[in-house]
Amino acid sequence: MKKYLNLFDFKQKVDYKTEILSGLTVALALVPEAIAFALIPGFSPLTGLYAAFVLALITSIFGGRPGMISGATGAVAVVFIGLILELKRNFPEIEPETILNYVFATVIVAGVLQIGAGLLRLGKFIRLVPHPVMFGFVNGLAIIIFMAQFPNFYQKGTDALLETTPFMIMLGLTLFTMLIIWGLPKLTKAIPSSLVAIVVVSAIVIGFGIDTLTVADTMKEGESIKGGFPPISIPQIPITWETFTIIFPYAGIVAGVGLIESLLTLNIIDEITETRGSGNRECVAQGTANFLSGFLSGMGGCAMIGQSLINTSSGARARLSGITAAVMLLVFIMFGSSLIERLPMAALVGLMFMVAIGTFEWASFKTFRKMPNSDVVVMVLVTLITAITHNLAIAVLLGVIISALAYSWENAKRIRARKRIDEDGVKHYEIYGPLFFGSTTAFAEKFDIQNDPTEVIVDFRESRVADMSGIEALNKLTERYRNVGKKIHLKHLSKDCIQLLEDAEDIIDVNVLEDPTYKVVVDKPKKKDAEEQNPFKLWGL
Repeated sequence: MKKYLNLFDFKQKVDYKTEILSGLTVALALVPEAIAFALIPGFSPLTGLYAAFVLALITSIFGGRPGMISGATGAVAVVFIGLILELKRNFPEIEPETILNYVFATVIVAGVLQIGAGLLRLGKFIRLVPHPVMFGFVNGLAIIIFMAQFPNFYQKGTDALLETTPFMIMLGLTLFTMLIIWGLPKLTKAIPSSLVAIVVVSAIVIGFGIDTLTVADTMKEGESIKGGFPPISIPQIPITWETFTIIFPYAGIVAGVGLIESLLTLNIIDEITETRGSGNRECVAQGTANFLSGFLSGMGGCAMIGQSLINTSSGARARLSGITAAVMLLVFIMFGSSLIERLPMAALVGLMFMVAIGTFEWASFKTFRKMPNSDVVVMVLVTLITAITHNLAIAVLLGVIISALAYSWENAKRIRARKRIDEDGVKHYEIYGPLFFGSTTAFAEKFDIQNDPTEVIVDFRESRVADMSGIEALNKLTERYRNVGKKIHLKHLSKDCIQLLEDAEDIIDVNVLEDPTYKVVVDKPKKKDAEEQNPFKLWGL
């Protein structure tokens, strides 16, 4: 248990002042985000705020990345729109309270799936995300954060800009906030500049009675962030197969989206802090947080890159900042709602604008002429899909798929065969490059079966058989040589290739002669007779 409660995971001295002040800043930034994301599927502000509290607290204590902040997110909120539409199609008379029960149940199941992913150590698969996809993800997310602030410059409930005076006030306060955040660190880093910006701009607005958009104005009429400790909510839904078929697909999407966004954020924070977090531990923490969120009236969520960057840019590196943010958020809900609702949105908008500017990988523009064309296409595509659809999981998955296809295509073109005939009249094919599903056609075209001598050697010193498609290619090749009465030998097969061939012996018959002089090592014999114990036994005749 000490392992999880340790604030010194990276053996780094904790600056308590920085951690607490940074946590306070994050808590202030969490409020409008949680409210906005709760309103996307039509939930009350408290549903988002409770989720933010539970997610931030649990992941800060048990998560695999100190300094990373989790809460209610738009990526998860969007999933519930589909769930609500399906519930209304299946149950036209369904009540809003019943819909919430289905949402809480979905979050609970998603949490279980995430815990399972962590226990199965699936977090390591985030390593398969290529760097161009990471660039695209970060850039797309920066655009989303930036664009998400624009509605604050419109008249509430319309697509019309604010009138001239309110618009100029909003713009001026936003720019002033950005100026403080940019300029203060050049003078002193004793206090997080983002916190100073919020306090100063809020003091100006409240002190001079300036009429501008506040947090309260972003909520529906009659709604408030005032509440108590998150109430326990055991989902009251029928335990039937029909219920399971409705919620499970959406729970799977919530779990997948949450883990992808969380693990990518973890990697980004790793790079910023030059330390290494634990992906599998983060999966378990995210799952536990979502599981508890469903039982505590929360809509679930995942890691938040914007708030995480606010936290790390303020100098926070330990778990204390996240814990502080969660506790202060609960304090705001229980005791400080009236003050928080008076905070000017201009201060928070300016903060998020600076986060978006800091999040965007401006260096990615310099790589356009240095990166392969396929990587540039992937980066731009992931950026556009992320920015347009706001579906980070789909954007990342498509980026990974396209990168994998591009990689396969490039490797498929690399297979080569150097040919020679020795003094004994044996023809040698020296293979270069991997033999896998993408290169089997090119591999088969290298051989001149009709005109080759009666004995052929295929040398794999500079190659390897990578998959079942490669085995099938060998099978077809040896069949073609055998059909014309010629022998083929495999030379310098690696141990893993031999194992792959042995594992496939019941599926594919590879008719290959292995010359004893090549001394290919095989696995331990399965039989005790002398013939089977001979490691240089001829194969497959």
